[in-house]
Amino acid sequence: MASKRLKAKPLNKRKKDPVSTSSPRRAEFLIAGVGASAGGVEAFTELLTNLPADTGMAFVLIQHLDPKHESLLSALLAKKSTMPVVEVRKGMKLEPNHVYVIPPNATMTISDHSLQLEKRIETSGTPMPVDLFMRSLAEQQGNRAIGIILSGLGSDGTLGMAEIQAQGGVTFAQDEGSAKYDSMPRSVIDAGSADYVLPPKSIARELVRIARHPYTARPKSESTDAPAQQGNGLASIFQLLRRATGLDFTHYRQSTILRRIQRRMVVHKIDNLDQYVRFLQVNPPEIKALYQDMLINVTSFFRNPGLFEAMRNEVFPEILKGSGADRTIRIWTPACSSGEETYSVAITLLEYLGDKAGANSIQFFGTDVSESNVARARSGLYPDNIQADVSSERLRRFFSKVDGGYRISKLIRDMCIFAQHNILSDPPFSQMDLICCRNLLIYLEPILQAKVISLFHYAIRPERFLILGASEGIGSASSLFTTVDRVQKIFSKKTTAVRQVVSFSLEHPPGRAGTPAIRTSLKPTDSAWNFLEAQKEFDRRVLNQYSPAAVFVNEDLEIIYTRGNLGQFLKLMPGRASLSILKMAQEGLLLELRNAIARAKKDNVVVRKENVQIKDEDSGENGSSSSNLQVLRSAAFEVTPVSVPNLKERYYMIVFHDKPAEKPASRAASKGRRAADSKVSAAQIAKLQQELTAAKEYLQSVIETQEATNEELQSANEEILSSNEELQSTNEELETAKEELQSANEELTTVNDELRGRNLEITQVNTDLTNLFGSIEIAVVMIGSDLTVRRFTPEAQKFLGLISADVGRPLLNIHPSVEIPHFEALVKDVLSTMKPINKELIDRDKNRYLVRILPCRTLENKIDGAVITIIPVAARNAADAS
Repeated sequence: MASKRLKAKPLNKRKKDPVSTSSPRRAEFLIAGVGASAGGVEAFTELLTNLPADTGMAFVLIQHLDPKHESLLSALLAKKSTMPVVEVRKGMKLEPNHVYVIPPNATMTISDHSLQLEKRIETSGTPMPVDLFMRSLAEQQGNRAIGIILSGLGSDGTLGMAEIQAQGGVTFAQDEGSAKYDSMPRSVIDAGSADYVLPPKSIARELVRIARHPYTARPKSESTDAPAQQGNGLASIFQLLRRATGLDFTHYRQSTILRRIQRRMVVHKIDNLDQYVRFLQVNPPEIKALYQDMLINVTSFFRNPGLFEAMRNEVFPEILKGSGADRTIRIWTPACSSGEETYSVAITLLEYLGDKAGANSIQFFGTDVSESNVARARSGLYPDNIQADVSSERLRRFFSKVDGGYRISKLIRDMCIFAQHNILSDPPFSQMDLICCRNLLIYLEPILQAKVISLFHYAIRPERFLILGASEGIGSASSLFTTVDRVQKIFSKKTTAVRQVVSFSLEHPPGRAGTPAIRTSLKPTDSAWNFLEAQKEFDRRVLNQYSPAAVFVNEDLEIIYTRGNLGQFLKLMPGRASLSILKMAQEGLLLELRNAIARAKKDNVVVRKENVQIKDEDSGENGSSSSNLQVLRSAAFEVTPVSVPNLKERYYMIVFHDKPAEKPASRAASKGRRAADSKVSAAQIAKLQQELTAAKEYLQSVIETQEATNEELQSANEEILSSNEELQSTNEELETAKEELQSANEELTTVNDELRGRNLEITQVNTDLTNLFGSIEIAVVMIGSDLTVRRFTPEAQKFLGLISADVGRPLLNIHPSVEIPHFEALVKDVLSTMKPINKELIDRDKNRYLVRILPCRTLENKIDGAVITIIPVAARNAADAS
C-alpha cells in the first residue's frame, strides 16, 4: 500500500486540468523548503500533522539520506499528512497543498516552479544539499520563499537561510528544547538567520498565518504598492533609523526598503505600516533589527567564479606591470559584509602570484557600515558549509580547521585591514589599484549611485580597475571609465578624464538629524548657461505673446536661440562665422537695432521701433527694372529684457514684425515733380545729403572707437580670465591636497582601529595566559628557539630557582635546584627532531620527578621554542589515582 502512494496520482490529475496550470494566481503560491538531518523525520512529521490540507503552499523536504539505500520516507510521511506526499522526479512541477521529498543520492534545485535533480557528486567535504536548494529557492521565489530548518547535525542550511532572508522571505528554526539534535538549527540561530525559533507545532501555526498575510498573499509585483502610498510612515521610519544608527536610508532604492519593512511586519504579525511605525517607537530593539535587515548582509566566497578568472587574465597582469618593490598593491572592497569578498580577492591574487607573493607588498582594505560585520571579518572564522563554495585545495592552503568551522590563515588576515566605514559620508581611501564593489549600487537610487561612482573615480589610480556587480554599471560616467569586460563589469579609469568634484559627505548638519529627509532629484547644470531653463522661459514668452520671427541673445549680443524665419532680417556674412546679431543684421536695420538694444540694456525697459526701412535683397531679379526701381521693406521690432530664474546673466528677446514693401515713385515721375520746384528741391536734397554723409562719417568713427574700446576690454577680460583660471587651478590643487589628507587620515584611523582591536585581543590573551600560569601547580617553563626564558609558572620558581629578572636570559645560565643531566642536549634534540621527550630523574633529596620537553608550535605550524614541564611523580600518581 505504501508503494502505491509514491505514484502521486493527484499531481498527475492536476496537470491535466488546463485551468489549474494556466491560472496566474496559482503561479504565485508560497514554497516552503524544509531542511533536516538526524532526528528531522520526527520533527517534520509533527509539522505535517499540525498543518491543514489547504494552506495554499508547497512543501519541499531536503533530508540527509543514505545515498546507497532506497528511501521509504515518502511512504512514512504520507501516513501522517493530510496532503499528497510524493518523491521528487526530475522536472516535476510544483503544486500547492503538496509535499515533495528529495530522493536518495541526489541534489535538488528549483527553477520556474520545477524541481531539478542531479546525481550527488562525492567530494572530500560534507555534502550541503539543504544550502543548495535554499539558495535556488531564494533566487526563484524572492519574498514568496519560506525556509525551515529542523533537527539535524552540522551546519547545512545556514547560508541558504541567509539568502532567503536577503530576498525578503521568512525563516524558521526549530527550538533547542524540541530538537533531538540541535546543531543545524543552532547554526542558523547563531548566524542571525532565523526569524522564528519555535517547536514544529508552533511553526505550523505560524505558516498558516503567514499564508494569509497581505505581504505574502499579494503577487510579488504588487507587494510594494500599498505601503508606497504611505509616505509619512516611511519618513517616520527613516527618521527613527537615522536617530538610532546615524544612517540615512532616504535615497536607498525604495522597492528594496519596502520589501525589508514588509518582511519585518510579517515577522511581528503587523498588517499596517502605521502600526509598524508605532511598534518601532516603543520597541528600540526592533529598530536595530530592521537596520540589520536593510543592510542585506548576504555574501559568499568566490561568488561568480567567472569574475575571478577574469581578474587573473585582465586585471592582475596590468596591476603588476606598474608595481615594484617600492610600491604597495592596494585593493579595496567596500560593503564587504562579513569579509568573504575581501578574502576571495586576496586568495585569488596570492594564487596568481604563486612563489612571487613574498616579493610584493600588498594591502587589502575591507569596509562595511556594520560594526558586527567588521568584527566577524576580522576574526576570519566561517562555518563548515563554506566548503560548498571553497575548494578542498583552497581550504587546505588558506584555511585552518578549528572548532566550529574554518579560519582564514594568519598570513592573509595580516594583509587585510577591516574597518567600519560609510562610503556615502566618510572620506574614501585613495591610490587604489582595484576597487571591487559588487551589489551595492543596486540598492541605491541614481543620486547616490552618481556620488559613489565619483568617489570611486577619485580613489582609483589612473588606468586601474573598478569591478561592479552583474546588474550594475557606471551609468552616465562613461567619460570617467572605459569598459574592460562588459560581461564581468570590469572598468578602467581613464587617464584623460576630467577630475570630478568630490563631496565626502551627504550627512545632515549637526542639530538637524531629527528633521525628516526631503527627497530631491539631480538637476542638470551648465556653468556657462542653463540652456533648458533659458529655452523654457523664451518659449513661454514667445508662444504666449507673439507668433512672428524672434531671436534670443545674451549680454554679449550672441544669438543663443531662434524661432521662425529670420532670413528677411538677418543673414550670415562672408568671412569668419559669427553669431553676433549686429554682424548679421540686414542693411538699414543695424543702427536702429544697436540703439534699441543699448537703450534696453541701460533702462531695462522694452524698446519698440516702427517703420524701419530695410533694403529688399530680392528686388532686382527681373532685368533692367532693378536700375529704375528700388524696393524697400518696412519692418518693426521689439527688444525685451528677460531675466531667467536662478541665473545672474541678462538675456534679450528681439521679435521682428514685417510690413508690406512699398515702391517709391519712378524716377521719371520724380523728375516731373522736381521740375515744378527744382531750385528748392535741389537745395534741400544737397543739404540733406551733406548732413547724411557727415552723420554717417561721424557714426562710423564712433563705431570704430567703440570697437577699439571693446577689443581692449576684451583683451583685459581675457587676461583676467587667464588669471582666474590660474587661481582656479591653484584652488583645485589645494582642494586635491585637502582630499588626499582626508583620505590619508581616514586610512590612518582605519589602521589605528585595526591595531587597537588587535591590541585588545593580545591584552586579553596575555591576561588569560598570566592567570592560567598562576593557577597551574606544575613547574612549566616556556623557552624560545634561542633557549632564552619566555614565561614560567610560580612552581617553576621553586624547582628551578627562577626569578622575574630571568625572563629573557638563557636558560642554561641558570642553575636549578633540580639537576637535569644533559639538559641542553635534550632541549636541542627536541627542537631539531620535533619529537617530545619524557625523562624521569631523582633530586638530592631522593624525590622523583617526570621531566617532559615538547616543541612549541606557532599558528603557522613552525617550531619556535619548547615547553618544559616538571611534575613530581608522587603528585602525578595521586592525580592518576583520583
